[in-house]
Amino acid sequence: MPLDHTAPLNSLGIAKAPADTRVVVAMSGGVDSSVVAAMLAEEGYDVVGVTLQLYDHGAALAKKGACCAGLDIHDARRVAETMGFPHYVLDYENIFKDAVIDEFADSYLGGATPVPCIRCNERVKFKDLLETARDLEADCMATGHYIQRKMGAQGAELHAAADAARDQSYFLFSTTPEQLDFLRFPLGHLTSKAETRALAAKYGLSVADKPDSQDICFVPNGDYAAVIRKLRPEAADPGDIVHADGRVLGRHDGVINYTIGQRRGLGIGGLAEPLYVVKLDPDAKQVIVGPKEMLATRSVPVREINWLGDAPFTSRDAWPLAVKVRSTRPPTEAILRPLSATEATVELITPEEGISPGQACVFYDPDSSRIYGGGWIHKG
Repeated sequence: MPLDHTAPLNSLGIAKAPADTRVVVAMSGGVDSSVVAAMLAEEGYDVVGVTLQLYDHGAALAKKGACCAGLDIHDARRVAETMGFPHYVLDYENIFKDAVIDEFADSYLGGATPVPCIRCNERVKFKDLLETARDLEADCMATGHYIQRKMGAQGAELHAAADAARDQSYFLFSTTPEQLDFLRFPLGHLTSKAETRALAAKYGLSVADKPDSQDICFVPNGDYAAVIRKLRPEAADPGDIVHADGRVLGRHDGVINYTIGQRRGLGIGGLAEPLYVVKLDPDAKQVIVGPKEMLATRSVPVREINWLGDAPFTSRDAWPLAVKVRSTRPPTEAILRPLSATEATVELITPEEGISPGQACVFYDPDSSRIYGGGWIHKG
């Protein structure tokens, strides 16, 4: 049904009656997306639930804290049955492997610290699944992410969640303006996870007390090295642990077992100074260690920038913003200096430790909740 521009906007900001508004809900099987689907179904929207099977669910059938496999697909289906809307499972295993898992392994082997959840949102959920939603003639797609979409003078804007502890903006910085037009995030305004669970209980959902997902979905028990050894057996080749001054201090059993900033478990005790992993050199099969001050970084090269500002990124020589260089760190004051429409140097006012290639650098308005996009940290 076409838009009726004389009709009032519904709760999703669309000029249609809820019953005439089709919403595809991306359902992972967890409590968040289940509540979104139930809430919209109760409001009378034409809800279609879609769950993606992303990896071998046989291996993850009974694994707690994952998503998009085994028990989670079953849980999503039960929610759809409870609330009376159709539910589909789409096999995206090959797409997920090509777009996310292979790059994860290759990035690690390249000495980077990848964030596959961002690539999954960017390349699978907000790309292929979003196109599927359009094919289903949906008016929009809703997810259970904790982030806000607000309308501004230039159109839809991305804003941090009301609950800073649940905010997922770091993992959604690559959402494009076109995707943002089509996406909805009904939980972003909630002030706590307790509110979400209370809604799940209100709707009688079986997932009301289901634990939150942990770690990366295809990495059982958080053991990155085991997954990469399986995908890239050569990654476990041993080599030297080398001090930044050139001294060989010991041996390691594969660079994949180490991360930038790591101090414990290096196996090189007995030294006068505490040492940290400051660089990984997979080509030379070396883990380079040094004193803590070597981890401090002020200048961060960033590429593949997705800019969500109202003015073009290159319209200024410098943008004073706040940035996050790790998902677990609060935004810190910085100056963005564009080199092109998709590359920049980020100058941190206060140096940060342990910044690693492969991580995201996300841009925030220091005076509001707005997110201006972000990019990927590289070696420069």
